[in-house]
Amino acid sequence: MDSTGREIIAIGKGLGFGQLPREITLSEIERTFYNIDLIGQNVMRDLPIEIVMFTAKILDIAANELPYELSPNAALLMADHISFAIERTKKRLRVKMPLSYDVRQMYPVEYKIGQYTVAKIRKEFHISLEREEIAGIAMNLVNAKVAPDAETEQGEVEQFEMMLEDITEIVETDFHIIINRESFQFSRYATHLHYLFQRIHDCKAIDSDNLQIYRGLREEFSAISDCVDHISQHIEQKWHTALSEEEKLYLILHINRICVKEGL
Repeated sequence: MDSTGREIIAIGKGLGFGQLPREITLSEIERTFYNIDLIGQNVMRDLPIEIVMFTAKILDIAANELPYELSPNAALLMADHISFAIERTKKRLRVKMPLSYDVRQMYPVEYKIGQYTVAKIRKEFHISLEREEIAGIAMNLVNAKVAPDAETEQGEVEQFEMMLEDITEIVETDFHIIINRESFQFSRYATHLHYLFQRIHDCKAIDSDNLQIYRGLREEFSAISDCVDHISQHIEQKWHTALSEEEKLYLILHINRICVKEGL
């Protein structure tokens, strides 16, 4: 520990993993990790130093891209994930990620960092990871996010629930239906709306090549498209954020599922 009581782990030339304050020179240290808990310390003991150093550099770049702070353990847990992914690839073990597309849509910034990381692994370690590993790296970042304080988190949850109910009432009014809030279809719809709300609050817009599909769906489902416009106007009024055409596309799809379920 240092003079402030923080747990420090240092790695560098000829050091391996060592805890300060044993006698070493500053020139020996290449990287220090602060406030590492017991889980992170135990993970670090079994990791190749080159992978920890590689991951730390990746997260230095990721920190400039992400709109949130990562936990002190983030580099070590990501290094453990990458090390395991490399070992799996060497043994030709493939792990399927059935939600890979959803991860790409819900967490575009994290997915971009995952793509960058996989490309750097190929260059640095001469290992070509499967595309599914991109989503795994993205979710590792999401899980490493520092949790907000309880009061802030509770306020956000209540705000999201109110907006979910507002939007559901707009759908009910536009189509003269009563939506079953206990159904599986509603649960799925609510989950995707919560992801939309989180992206709005994190200023993370979806960016893909689906605009041509959106224009086609607007024509095919004109009534649903009008409903989505009403929802978009409500969100802009409440949260001062305009939805992109890409977000409207996904709203059309999810509201269409609800309408089909209700027999429309």
